[in-house]
Formats: sequence, C-alpha cells, structure tokens
Amino acid sequence: MSVATDPRYPVGKFSRSETVTPAQRAGCIEELARLPERANAATRALSIDQLDTPYRDGGWTARQVVHHIADSHMNAYIRMRLAATEDNPPAKTYDEQAWANLADSRTAPIELSLGLLDHLHRRWVMWLRLLDEPLFARTVQHPEWGTISIDNLLELYAWHCRHHVAHITELRKRHGW
Repeated sequence: MSVATDPRYPVGKFSRSETVTPAQRAGCIEELARLPERANAATRALSIDQLDTPYRDGGWTARQVVHHIADSHMNAYIRMRLAATEDNPPAKTYDEQAWANLADSRTAPIELSLGLLDHLHRRWVMWLRLLDEPLFARTVQHPEWGTISIDNLLELYAWHCRHHVAHITELRKRHGW
C-alpha cells in the first residue's frame, strides 16, 4: 500500500455500475465464493494481541472487522432475498459502529464468524447461481442509496469482501506479521 493510499479504502471506494453484465455478475459471485477462504488466510496464525490491533488509527480491530463482515453479509443476504420476493421492499439499515462496539464483536473468537461466513457464503452463492436472470434486476429501497438492484448489491458486497480482507492483509504487511 502506498503512502498516498487512504487506509480506510485499501481497494478504493465502491462505485456502482449503471448495468451489470453476466460476466461481471459471475465475477462478483466468485468473489463471494472466495471470501471465507480469503478471510481465513488473512487471519491465520494471528495472536490475540494482533487480532485486537486496529487496522488504522481510529479504525476497528482485525477481530471487529471479521465480526463486521459476518454481520454485514447476513444483512446483505436477507436484503437480496427480500428483493427477489417482494416489490421494492425497504432495506433495513443498522448502526455498524454500534454493532462493532458490542461486547461480542470486541471479544468473541473470530472462528465463530469465520464459520458463519463459510456456511452463509455457500448458501448465498448457491442461491445466486440458481437465481433466474430477470430477478437480478429486482430492487430494494435503501434509505441512503435509494433504489438498488440485486445486481448492484452483488457488486457492493463483492467489493466489501475485497475491502475488508485488504484491511487485515494491509495491517499484517505494515506490522510484518
């Protein structure tokens, strides 16, 4: 990571596509499929002290990042399934910072969330691979993002996978772990 890179966005900020091609969609689904393995690799052999090290000044610890990914992706899975089955339903938001500061996010073993991510992503990826093409255009109404399609949610969470794994891998690089 170069000095000029913003440590909050080690893979850059998310940018939503106007349209998502079938090839882009397949790539995003593959990102979701690889997340559990990548998160495991990024956190492998980290000590308790290392897990409790923030990835940047003022940022979450590596432990909180892992638990955040699980929290976020459970919400994303539900949002997508609601979009597929309801007419532009509202997307419930949550206070990510408050969730990250809950005692379990600060102290629970990461294996709990890594295991959850493994099973959640297997189910999510299977569902997405079986989803009928027209359903990817279905939408949710997000209070901050407006109307967003399953395709765009898929893009967002594929980026989210890369984004948070990079927080941990960049932390490791900076400290030589």
